[in-house]
Amino acid sequence: MKLSCTECGQGRSITDPVWRCECGGLLQVEQRLGELDGEKLRRVFDERLAHRNTPYASGVWRYKELIHPELPVERIVTKYEGNTGLYDSEPVRRYTGVRDLRLKAQSENPSGSFKDNGMTVAVSQGAWLGYERFACSSTGNTSSSLAMYAALSGKASYVFVPEEGVAGGKVLQTAAYGARMIRFQGTYDDGIRFLERHAAELGLYVCNSMNPFRIEGQKSIVYEIAQALNWMLPDWIVLPGGALSNGSALGKGLQDMLATGLISRMPRVAVVQAEGASPFHRMIERGLKELTPEPRPHTLASALNIGNPPSWKKAAAVLQATRGVTVSVTDEEIMEAKAVIDRAGIGCEPASAASAAGLRKLVARGIVDKDETAVCILTGHMLKDADALQRYVTGGAADAGMPVSSALELEQVKERM
Repeated sequence: MKLSCTECGQGRSITDPVWRCECGGLLQVEQRLGELDGEKLRRVFDERLAHRNTPYASGVWRYKELIHPELPVERIVTKYEGNTGLYDSEPVRRYTGVRDLRLKAQSENPSGSFKDNGMTVAVSQGAWLGYERFACSSTGNTSSSLAMYAALSGKASYVFVPEEGVAGGKVLQTAAYGARMIRFQGTYDDGIRFLERHAAELGLYVCNSMNPFRIEGQKSIVYEIAQALNWMLPDWIVLPGGALSNGSALGKGLQDMLATGLISRMPRVAVVQAEGASPFHRMIERGLKELTPEPRPHTLASALNIGNPPSWKKAAAVLQATRGVTVSVTDEEIMEAKAVIDRAGIGCEPASAASAAGLRKLVARGIVDKDETAVCILTGHMLKDADALQRYVTGGAADAGMPVSSALELEQVKERM
């Protein structure tokens, strides 16, 4: 394994605690994947499905050979993350309009979001390097995941959280895990810039998505999808796009599986952004080569409230490699999709529902054919954003299901049924 720059190609050791090259490009992990045997890997991964109470019981570390083969097993920090459900849902399938749809519920992770897939690897790597302090800038899910894994490993976590645009429940979850929290006036992007300038002098190991080991862990999401579908992926994989780490990781995971013979073809990738925070979609839609940040991103889907996604170059490369597309959806479309997913018994936070809302729009535009198949990735738990949940449940809909006070008498109860 080695680290290499995604722009100039310069290499360095995986023990070098940096995430940017001198040229400014982000680093990525490289392995000699051509030396791995896909058939043997399938057998190993299938055997590990029976593991309990070992690191290989994790839905991330099950794929250790593709994630971090050089990390000693005893140094793994895990909460048996991954192993999340892949659900059929007829109501959501009808809503999106495709022939076959599965929902990958990353909300079932220990801290309630997909961030755990990457964070277990980032924290394990940082602890292996000897760090005692871990940090991130966050709109909520990253901070709660980091705080959980840092606490699990006996390390300290320092979390930089904007004062506005972050769900209160995520802040409380982060605090409950014992993180030292720095609330600041500004955006997620301001927090990232601060960490890039000062993390080294503060002795902080940064676990945002610029960290290449976060990306390595998040690859496991698409590995799990492929294994559950007997290594036959759908026509499309659709996911929300905030910092764009998930799109970057998904694409890298697909390329890994193709290189090792685990899959025989690449699905297409669709990245969905919220209209109020969609600089990446605007760039792709206009055929531009550089991203123009959104200085004041705003969306009810708080996890997508990112105006300058750090992984946009990696995500653009994924779209090129997979003939992928982008689309933006309104907050109203996101909340409509969320209602369908919630009522289907699966549930998700607003940012997650962007994937289904985006797929519906792509089908309506004829970009995704109705006869094609798709997996939508649901990134976070429905209780992650209780404020948004309360707004839409109590928003006046006749069938919202909220209790209305009445006397406990038979006739009045009948009226409520």
